[in-house]
Amino acid sequence: MKKYIALILALAAVLTAAPLRAQQSIRVEVANLVAADEQFNLTFVIEGEKAPSAFEWSPGEDFRLVWGPQKGTSTSISIVGGKRTRSSQTTYTYVLLPRGTGKFTLPSASATVGGKTIVSRQAVVEVVSDGRQGAPAVGSGQADADSAPRQERQAGQVAGEDLFLRLLLSKTRVVVGEPVTATLKLYQRVNISGFEDARFPSFKGFWSQELQAPSNIEFRRENLGEMIYNTAVLRSWTLIPQQSGALQIDPAEIVCLVNVRTRSSGNSIFDSFFQDDIRTVRKRVSTAAQTLQVSPLPAGAPASFGGGVGSYRLEAALTRDSLRTHDAASLRVTVSGTGNVSLLEAPKIAFPPDFEVYDVKSSDFKGGKQFEYPFIPRSAGEFVIGPVEYSYFDVSSGRYVTLRSQELPIRVERSGEQTGATPAGGHLSVAPSRSDVRDLGSDIRYIRTRLPRLREPGRFFVGTPLFWALTLLLPLLAAGLYLLFRRRSRRRADLVGTRRRGATRMARRRLSDAQDYMEKALPGAFYEALHKALLGFVSDKFALPVSDWDAETFASRLSGAGVDETACKAFTELLDACAYARYAPSSDTDGMRGHYEQAVQVISDIDEQMKHSPKRGSAAPLALLLLLLLPAPGLWAQRADYPDSLWTAGVQAYADGRWEDAARDWTAVLDLGLVSPELYCNLGSAWFKAGETGRAVLCYERALKLDPSDRDARFNLALASARVQDRIDSVPEFFLKTWMRRLGWSLGSDAWAVFFLILFCTALAMALLFLLGRRSRVRKTGFFLGIVLLLLSIGCLTFSLWQRHDFLRAGEAVVMKPVTSVKSAPGGDATLLFVLHEGTKVKLLDQVENWSDIELSDGRQGWIASADIEVI
Repeated sequence: MKKYIALILALAAVLTAAPLRAQQSIRVEVANLVAADEQFNLTFVIEGEKAPSAFEWSPGEDFRLVWGPQKGTSTSISIVGGKRTRSSQTTYTYVLLPRGTGKFTLPSASATVGGKTIVSRQAVVEVVSDGRQGAPAVGSGQADADSAPRQERQAGQVAGEDLFLRLLLSKTRVVVGEPVTATLKLYQRVNISGFEDARFPSFKGFWSQELQAPSNIEFRRENLGEMIYNTAVLRSWTLIPQQSGALQIDPAEIVCLVNVRTRSSGNSIFDSFFQDDIRTVRKRVSTAAQTLQVSPLPAGAPASFGGGVGSYRLEAALTRDSLRTHDAASLRVTVSGTGNVSLLEAPKIAFPPDFEVYDVKSSDFKGGKQFEYPFIPRSAGEFVIGPVEYSYFDVSSGRYVTLRSQELPIRVERSGEQTGATPAGGHLSVAPSRSDVRDLGSDIRYIRTRLPRLREPGRFFVGTPLFWALTLLLPLLAAGLYLLFRRRSRRRADLVGTRRRGATRMARRRLSDAQDYMEKALPGAFYEALHKALLGFVSDKFALPVSDWDAETFASRLSGAGVDETACKAFTELLDACAYARYAPSSDTDGMRGHYEQAVQVISDIDEQMKHSPKRGSAAPLALLLLLLLPAPGLWAQRADYPDSLWTAGVQAYADGRWEDAARDWTAVLDLGLVSPELYCNLGSAWFKAGETGRAVLCYERALKLDPSDRDARFNLALASARVQDRIDSVPEFFLKTWMRRLGWSLGSDAWAVFFLILFCTALAMALLFLLGRRSRVRKTGFFLGIVLLLLSIGCLTFSLWQRHDFLRAGEAVVMKPVTSVKSAPGGDATLLFVLHEGTKVKLLDQVENWSDIELSDGRQGWIASADIEVI
């Protein structure tokens, strides 16, 4: 059954193909452009297995038949695969002459082939005057040039209207990115034998792509101003302007080798027929300079604008919409249409988190561009990609158009490949695959909510009167301690002085013995002890030897020591009474008690009068000095509540997402003359959220000027600087300088100043240890540690002073204007050097009136309007 079906189908195919092969048509060959007085050929061609049996055609009223028809027949036989095929070709040629100018339609021809009548198409011929009196029939592309020689060519010259070059632009007014087709064509009415020294435009300011570069130049007839020219396309390009303004296209030029016929100067009548000379003339032709008016693209381009200008369509599809984790797939986005297809940028697509996306691959095709986004999902679940958005500028409507695709759902199942399988309780326990935590986004750090310590601008602990007073007080205190310890050492070495200082204490001890004797009613022992107490007190006070123990010596010494006469008299009388009682003792207890109390009183009076204690300075002046140096706590009492309320209102506004309100409240705190690193950092964050990149960079820089160790301000500054449009490479600096700067930024100025005082105080303590130490090892330790601590303290002081100087120095600024010009000299007429954008940091070198001399981090310098920048 199948065999019969196949046979029937083969027979049907043969029967169907047979009429198709037998079907024949008439092809018309004629020039589409001729001159009014030019004879031209019209040829009808009939091809097929059978020759026509009859043929009919009439020229009509628009053309005059000059000659024809001329019939030509050819037959060919081919054998392929044992099969013999016969074909024939019959031509009918007419020579016609136009009766007028204009566009005319040639009548159709009819022929009878195999009993059937076939009809040709109606060809259109354009007839122009061509400005000549007569011309022969067209035989080749250059016959008309040779058939109508001009006086210049007869004299060996080539006229400008007979040979020239033109650069044709499809448009003369476009926008940036709109494609323009430029065609370089050669127009000629002469006999060209070759070309040399071709020079083409460089197309400065354009992106260019060559469309045609024919190796064999073919000429075709073209009507230009009622003149027939043989034209050929030498080159064609697609031009896409990359900047706005009047863009000029340089001229193109080429040298043409022209065969020119010149007549002989002989006098024979036959010279005009046989003695014409043919020589080659080099003719250089060039195009005129072309100017293309390019307008900029309008502002307000969407974020998804990919540089497309024209008319486009968008298609997005996934190669796989269901896969497993760690399997690869791709998203293919196709943008097709007309316009600057080659310059289309890849759309920005937000893939789901934990999708590992690789580099985009792009491929061009005729009329569009395809972008492929390879990706690998690392987690299982249901995800959605898109919708993909792509915006372009529609030239016809003059506005931006945004194309959107459908959302692309994708299902990711967990892969069967697992790691870390361990048996547990008789079952296979599978541990999840682990990977590093990747950053999925970045944002500035959150603001400080705690009320900071506000202060006046430029107030640092280092350099204040209190700081210098403490710095001066520490050496003075160390010197006082040194003198004190030295004095104590000398006093310990002075035996006489020690005895004198211990006289009162020894006297009290002896009086205590006398009191014991008195209570025991032993008068002899009592007066003996009392007598020793009086003599020992005076002898110890004045270091008198035993030989000088007499009343007169004691009286004179006491009087010279400032003791009044009454005390001296009481002492001598009591001394005499004790001497008398020793030799004439009495058992009167009241008399012993009276002498004892009198001795205590006399010794106390003498000791009191002999004491000349130095006047102790009061600590009140020093305390008063410290109170004057310290800032009074009531300075801000009158306005303390107001800054606090503004700070709290700004924190609340920031938390609510009202960025501008937060910035306004914190700016009001600055207007009160109060600053802090936390205040500037919060203000910079508010401006960053509000989209004010320049103000954000300025506030972060000011926060770091107050406290270079503020990590939040430095982190936020890095993110804000990433928004700045200008990318400037800094000149590399010596690594030690970078290291010292980072070390200095690790703490604030006040912290370095406190460390200086601590280390300086410790260094002075080590100096005292060196000066007062008794052991050699202790003295060496104090010496070396003192030097090290002194150097460290000097380093801390240097960092503190450097930060203070850096804050007070107005050496850097930030560009606040969205776009500003930097010129070679102050003034509006100077040469424009380069352009800067909002947020760029510059270094200030000099200022002249309303212009500032700046320097970039890469070393470039220039002058900028002072109103366009703000000093940090």
